[in-house]
Amino acid sequence: MATTRGSGPSARGRAAAPSWSCTECGWGAAKWVGRCPGCQAWGTMTEVGAAEPARTTAAAPPRSPARPIADVEIALVARRSTGVGELDRVLGGGLVPGAVILLAGEPGVGKSTLLLDVAARTARTGSRVLYVTGEESAAQVRLRAQRIGAVEDGLMLAAEGDLGALLGHVEAVEPDLLVVDSVQTIASREVEGTAGGVAQVREVAAAVIAVAKARHLPVVLVGHVTKDGGIAGPRVLEHLVDVVCQFEGERHSRLRMVRAVKNRYGPTDEVGCFDLGDSGIEGLADPSGLFLSERRSPEPGCCVTITLDGARPMPIEVQALVATSSAPHPRRATAGVDPARVSMVLAVLESRLARGVAGQDVYVSTVGGARALEPAADVALILALASARSGLPLRPGLVAVGEVGLTGQLRPTTGLERRLAEAVRLGFTCAVVPEGLGGTGASGVRAPEGLRLLPAGDVAAALALALDGADSAVGASDGRTPAAPTDELERARRARGGR
Repeated sequence: MATTRGSGPSARGRAAAPSWSCTECGWGAAKWVGRCPGCQAWGTMTEVGAAEPARTTAAAPPRSPARPIADVEIALVARRSTGVGELDRVLGGGLVPGAVILLAGEPGVGKSTLLLDVAARTARTGSRVLYVTGEESAAQVRLRAQRIGAVEDGLMLAAEGDLGALLGHVEAVEPDLLVVDSVQTIASREVEGTAGGVAQVREVAAAVIAVAKARHLPVVLVGHVTKDGGIAGPRVLEHLVDVVCQFEGERHSRLRMVRAVKNRYGPTDEVGCFDLGDSGIEGLADPSGLFLSERRSPEPGCCVTITLDGARPMPIEVQALVATSSAPHPRRATAGVDPARVSMVLAVLESRLARGVAGQDVYVSTVGGARALEPAADVALILALASARSGLPLRPGLVAVGEVGLTGQLRPTTGLERRLAEAVRLGFTCAVVPEGLGGTGASGVRAPEGLRLLPAGDVAAALALALDGADSAVGASDGRTPAAPTDELERARRARGGR
């Protein structure tokens, strides 16, 4: 007796057998795996029945009729300042009612300290703030608040780990600002799994977002990060919230930076700078004091550049040291700069200026824990290394901006006008910049008032301009006898045609 195709016990067994599906990307598998083969996410495979009935959703009456966009009132979304200017800069002007903000960062970077300060400043304006902590006890948070001066009557504190209790506190307090520290420590009784799991984080985030939108309540969620630096939890969490901010900073540095990775209400190219100290965290409207060293006279091996972090110009001082090595393999150590770009600059220094560092240790670092990773810092790198190699300091008040190619030519960078304007504000008097192909000044950019542009076409000309008059400046500043010009200085001056 013939059977139809696809029938029989084996076919029915395959149809009734359960399958596993990834909650992040939808990848299907015949059995459970710890890591999704599609999106490489861990712990996202859930069991799904193979045969599910088709479901349709019937039309329901809307809660409010659709209306022209011009008739929608915008008074309900007026921004309110957090009291911290640097955080307002990142958020685009302040907190928007109903906005849900996710602040993520490594442990100990200062997330709880910053948000406790924001909560206290908001409470001082007469608003009611609810701070829900799931990681610490209320007494621990109280001690931190006393240390940073954040004890206010309008700041309500609750130590809860249950979602239902959190929503109950919101109903009872009716706050103007809600802070949840952190979203991975809150769990719902209606969902299986421990706190921090994929299903729990999704449920908690959805419930908090629903309350925020219904009450026009701004909410700040603290998020954990993985060992790779990504935000822990399901990827859908970042899609649900309105703003995603990354809190960055090294443990051994006072500098902390907040940048917006996603912002539905403002730009994502702003960066906020903070100073983390014993008495709390403070915004830095002018962080140049952390990035620039204070000295009375120029020193060999030091050069300042202006980088762009988003739309914000940041001064960074690059320091280099070249020392004789007794080891068979000289050491190359870097801090705050890209090691690959340092190696490239060293090769250009040896090939185009005939000043190699073979057999010598090279150390390159930045001041204050700043990070100079963009190509615009190449000129400052090569000038600092050449200055350290020759023992001659660069001319006073010098700043260098530009990219260096493998041929030794200087290439222009973006945002040169903003960089030069920041240099003038900080008191620099001259700037080594790439030579333009036309226009006024270097790269078609006009020199700001009070700043002298020194356009250079290659690294030899840039070095000659940076060292011109540096030897006499040393003798005039500290009374020492001016150093004799080295072969490197003479070669650089001849390269620029004796100018």
